[in-house]
Amino acid sequence: MARDQLQVLSALDAAKTQWYHFTAIVIAGMGFFTDAYDLFCISLVTKLLGRIYYYRAGAADPGSLPPNVAAAVNGVAFCGTLSGQLFFGWLGDKMGRKRVYGMTLMCMVLCSIASGLSFGHTPNSVMATLCFFRFWLGFGIGGDYPLSATIMSEYANKKTRGAFIAAVFAMQGFGILTGGVVTLVVSAAFRARFDAPAYQDSAVASTPPQADYVWRIILMFGAIPALLTYYWRMKMPETARYTALVAKNAKQAASDMAKVLQVEIDADEDKAAADSKKEFGLFSGEFWARHGLHLVGTTTCWFLLDIAFYSQNLFQKDIFSAIHWIPKARTMSAMEEVFRIARAQTLIALCGTVPGYWFTVALIDVVGRFKIQVMGFGMMTVFMLGLAVPYHHWTTPGNHIGFVVMYAFTFFFANFGPNATTFIVPAEIFPARLRSTCHGISAAAGKAGAIIGSFGFLYAAQSQDKAKTDHGYPAGIGVRNSLFVLAGCNVLGLACTFLVPESNGKSLEELSGENEDDAPTAAHARTVPV
Repeated sequence: MARDQLQVLSALDAAKTQWYHFTAIVIAGMGFFTDAYDLFCISLVTKLLGRIYYYRAGAADPGSLPPNVAAAVNGVAFCGTLSGQLFFGWLGDKMGRKRVYGMTLMCMVLCSIASGLSFGHTPNSVMATLCFFRFWLGFGIGGDYPLSATIMSEYANKKTRGAFIAAVFAMQGFGILTGGVVTLVVSAAFRARFDAPAYQDSAVASTPPQADYVWRIILMFGAIPALLTYYWRMKMPETARYTALVAKNAKQAASDMAKVLQVEIDADEDKAAADSKKEFGLFSGEFWARHGLHLVGTTTCWFLLDIAFYSQNLFQKDIFSAIHWIPKARTMSAMEEVFRIARAQTLIALCGTVPGYWFTVALIDVVGRFKIQVMGFGMMTVFMLGLAVPYHHWTTPGNHIGFVVMYAFTFFFANFGPNATTFIVPAEIFPARLRSTCHGISAAAGKAGAIIGSFGFLYAAQSQDKAKTDHGYPAGIGVRNSLFVLAGCNVLGLACTFLVPESNGKSLEELSGENEDDAPTAAHARTVPV
């Protein structure tokens, strides 16, 4: 049986879109901008790191990171992110969203700067220092996932909540794009100032000493946007839902939101007190009866999605090299190679990644989360199979543009699909006192998939012919078979989507059952949207 909502929560659900909504989107979104920049910019400079620190005298090709080092550099931030999602997700429910929000941002700022200041006496010591700081950078980034999503969902109104959370997540696209643009600008400036021949013409001169500054500048740039938003994060009031439903201070929640909404709101302290009588924990039987399948659904969908999504993002450079869109490394100088990799990834981000995010923002409250996620997984499967089945056709001269267009569409439907919805839904369907924790668990499952994708694809995408693999790598299953595996992950993700409820147009309390007096009803038990 439904119980009347606290007036402050009803006021938030019914509030018209106001300036504070856009302020919250920008403040939370800049964290995601920084997250994406920091996580993905490493893929732009790994080839350069190999040239600088692992030069092999007399070798036909430039130096490259050894397999174990490449795996660590690419994947260690994800290990930190997974840890941060679990820890800060839990802490956000214990201490409050606002108090923890500043911690994550300062962790990101300090570790972005420290990553660029990684030094050592040997190549391995430099890489070890870099990995150390990127782990803690990932730890701070991990906290931003559950906190940004939870804060935005608890601030938003019922009608446009999906678009607001999606807009925060969409800043990830601009972060990826900015990473490419910054790398283009820095590499172009250094290439113009310190002209160098191709590796095949002069192996040593192809990587000038000044190239060591390039990757450091690119990594440290990530601290700037995070630092600019720190003051505004600290000025945000705690969300009314946390204050009223978790901290049990309805009077403070009403006061905070009255200032924000500029309306008079009653405290409803009696109703807030009544809510405390029906609490249950994450490991309780009641939670698993109400939300067990939902948590399984959000974790598995995010896990499967991130295997495919991060494999593609981190190893675009390898795929583009395989289809000869980027020339052989030996035919370029170090700066030219960085420039060409950044140009290719920027083009993909501009044409496929960024538009997909904003299609989600525009349509998620119209079409619904469930349909967008099913469509996204389905279309990603179609386009990956479209790349994999005629793969030999795409690798022949003259067909590269078609491959890039198809490849861009997989990113478009990832972002106008499960990459956005897996972030949004866990912030809506769980109770306020466990919302940040459950979102953190779901996001951590996603990062486990990203770790599998980043470590596994590194080896799997190697040629089946040992003579054609990168230096130090065993033979793999090849790019074509890797694409088949990723398509299979998308099919499984589509199936797991049926475990997750449709949250479009419902209040957070209606979805979580917090305005119910008795046991979960059929509406709560039903997992397939209608």
